[in-house]
Amino acid sequence: MTSPKRLGYSFFLKIKVIIERGEDGYFVAHCPALRSCWSQGKTREEALQNIREAIELYLEPAPSELIADENREIVELV
Repeated sequence: MTSPKRLGYSFFLKIKVIIERGEDGYFVAHCPALRSCWSQGKTREEALQNIREAIELYLEPAPSELIADENREIVELV
């Protein structure tokens, strides 16, 4: 990606994405830093939009992970 993507959190994250042409003519995008984070699209732009969404979903914590108690503190990095 050429510029950092705002992820809905209080920080920006710059992630490298690889785009290749698939055998079926679609553009296939994946993020090597996030294992199993793949997407595709009919156009390069569509593949980039789809991988952005896949990355956001990949990084989104489960609600059960965000419950603070006496043994767990939730800290947000900026």
